[in-house]
Amino acid sequence: MTNLLVRSSLRHLGRHPWLTALSLLGIALGVAVVVSIDLASGSALRAFERSTDAVTGKATHQLVGGTSGLSEDVYRDLRLLPDAPVSAPVVEGYVQATVGDRRTLTVLGVDPFAETPFRDYAGDEAVGDVGALLTQPGTVLLSARAARALGVEAGGLLPVRVEGRETSLRVAALLAPTNEDTARALEALVLTDVSTAQEVLGRVGRLTRVDLRLTGGDAQVERLRASLPTGTEVVRASARASTVEQMTKAFRTNLTALSLLALVVGMFLIYNTMTFSVVQRRGLLGRLRAVGITRGELFALVLGEALVLGIVGTVAGLLLGILLGRGLVGLITQTINDLYFVVSVRGLVLEPFTLAKGLALGLGATVLAALVPAWEAARSAPATTLRRSTLEDVSRTRAPKLALLGVLVLAGGVGLLGWPTQALVPAYLGLFSVLIGAALLVPWVTERLSLFAAVPLGFAFGLLGRMAARGVRTSLSRTAVALAALMVAVATTVGVGLMVSSFRGTVLSWLESSLLADVFISPPSLVARRGDSTLAPGLVERLRTLPGVSGSSTLRVTRARVDGVPTDLLAVDFSRSPARPYQFKQGDEAAVWRELDASTEALIVSEPFAFHRGVGVGDTVKLATDRGLQAFRVAGVYFDYGSDVGTMLMPRATYEHWYEDRGVSGVALYASPGQDVDSLVTAVRASAGDEQALLVRANRSLRQASMEVFDRTFTITQVLRLLAVGVAFVGVLSALMSLQLERAREFAVLRATGLTPRQLWGLVSLQTGLLGLLAGLFSMPLGVGLAYILVHVINQRSFGWTVRLEVTPETLGQAMLLALVASALAGLYPAWKMTRANPAYALREE
Repeated sequence: MTNLLVRSSLRHLGRHPWLTALSLLGIALGVAVVVSIDLASGSALRAFERSTDAVTGKATHQLVGGTSGLSEDVYRDLRLLPDAPVSAPVVEGYVQATVGDRRTLTVLGVDPFAETPFRDYAGDEAVGDVGALLTQPGTVLLSARAARALGVEAGGLLPVRVEGRETSLRVAALLAPTNEDTARALEALVLTDVSTAQEVLGRVGRLTRVDLRLTGGDAQVERLRASLPTGTEVVRASARASTVEQMTKAFRTNLTALSLLALVVGMFLIYNTMTFSVVQRRGLLGRLRAVGITRGELFALVLGEALVLGIVGTVAGLLLGILLGRGLVGLITQTINDLYFVVSVRGLVLEPFTLAKGLALGLGATVLAALVPAWEAARSAPATTLRRSTLEDVSRTRAPKLALLGVLVLAGGVGLLGWPTQALVPAYLGLFSVLIGAALLVPWVTERLSLFAAVPLGFAFGLLGRMAARGVRTSLSRTAVALAALMVAVATTVGVGLMVSSFRGTVLSWLESSLLADVFISPPSLVARRGDSTLAPGLVERLRTLPGVSGSSTLRVTRARVDGVPTDLLAVDFSRSPARPYQFKQGDEAAVWRELDASTEALIVSEPFAFHRGVGVGDTVKLATDRGLQAFRVAGVYFDYGSDVGTMLMPRATYEHWYEDRGVSGVALYASPGQDVDSLVTAVRASAGDEQALLVRANRSLRQASMEVFDRTFTITQVLRLLAVGVAFVGVLSALMSLQLERAREFAVLRATGLTPRQLWGLVSLQTGLLGLLAGLFSMPLGVGLAYILVHVINQRSFGWTVRLEVTPETLGQAMLLALVASALAGLYPAWKMTRANPAYALREE
């Protein structure tokens, strides 16, 4: 008997290839989106981890200094200690190749005689003269893979750009590690000696850190701390990787949650397919029950079909996810480079855990979505199973109960969203509860509205209009599912669209109030939001004293450790500036600036910093300075949308009091009255000459460049929106095809009684148009609600930003248009199919 049931299921799936294919496509798309996001973001993090492991080596601890690193004297004095630990000096920085694929490379300057306990890159086969690293200045070692991508050979020159300066490095030898992990790590690494790295990076006499191997436990660490000069700290080597994990956690969580929306929409499609499968075979299932097939066997039959679809669709989704991930990895890498840190991703890393998670999600979602149809098939008595109208009667009877359940689920979601916690998981559970609650309301609301719609449609289109409205109501079991899928997808588009536009408007307003100077000058930087490169010595004063400049300010962007975590620190010189363009969330503006000018132990922090660290006005923040650990009083909290992890700001005088660094990262110039800004830009470029490549931008150009970075960071979000709508489109097409197959005889009777193909086309088009209109109407309030949740709950808990929600008519209009177009396109094929159907063939069993 089991074999007969299995053959029956396979025959049914084979008789409806288009619906089966659409179901598989829905599952595949949902799984693909989740897997691709996971693989792409995971690959970016793995690339950074490999890079970190490559430069950290076997070090257990590190000696680090202030913003300008360590003096070479620290390493010399360390080696002279009686119980000196195993140590090695390191100079580390970034350059960008100007040939080949123009990749970003990590320069690692080491002492070859002290390196063996930490890193052994040259232990494998090398092509070229490795010894030249010790005898010839300006020489480097490069991996063979990187050399091929850059088009250089052993003995050749590698032109690079660092902080706007062009220089060339001679490739002494090419490394070819046999270990794959080491080979991948070296793809973005340039290995050289300490002195060459110092010259290339402009850090003569300074070290980035000193690597240590401490085997004596905490006692040895404490003894070492006691012997170190002021401003030098001992930190664990593993702290760097955990810091990166924390920085990108919210970013990765939000991407994963958005990708799951596509899977949720896909679940509607599975439900629709399996319900149609049950309805289409109601006669067969009734006869099977009548001849003795048990409820359990029928339940297993339907669930087994869903599992077969789930396996095929999920496997296809995994393959599609890998292909999609290859495209998304570039977008995610660009966003990470714009917002967080420099990372060079050379390819997609296929993590078995991610693929297994995608498999579990796909199969789990399929089985979960098929439970209700399987239960319906098993619980119905043979007589009722044989009647098509029974299902619709049950659907209409159940609609009010589902609506009540939806209200309860919505209330639960609102409760989760209002839960006083900073955790993101309850927020996303609340968001998904709102989506599910709204979907449960759809059948009842659809039934009510389709009754009302019959009157205006009948007035406008006559009998066909009334038939179209009644058709939506009489096929509620099908239309409600299609509407719910399209509503969720379009509402997601509305919610994310309003969130992005609101965020964009807030950032634009912030830029207009923050960028008051006329011309901004800075060296190129590899991380868009953190221009920590330095201007050439002497150039700053030359620029500030140009004719036509009435005022100026300078900015130094660097990183200081707060509780061991590197954090952006801004040092601003306002001594010649006519304005201080900062707006405060906490603290009186005049009082804040008075305190900053009067005290060298005060600073201000950005809104995200205050949120993540839990600090406010009057609290203290402990910074690692060149004079040791120092507590600074928080004088104010300012609005800042340039960093989601937070920044600190102090006057230049305070910075120079605590730090030895005298570098300048940027200059802002105010034009004198009557001075042409374009002429001033030309004068700045002429003054800089060929000494250093600079980004010289007028006020409007910098705003435009800032918004381009903003738009790039949301590109991946827009892609996810489109994918969710794509899954919903497949769902609507599947539902309409189901209706076409189910109502073939009904339409054949209409054709036989005189309805022309053109009128039949009009009937189907009116019905699909009504579905689109209802989906658009349902999606608007839900979309605005989602936008509110994204802006005021999830954004606040993720980043701490204050964003003004702006509901624009354009976004709502686009949502309605999207719903109408999606339903109209999805209805084209079923309408064409119905008009070409042969009435005699469809009626032969009547």
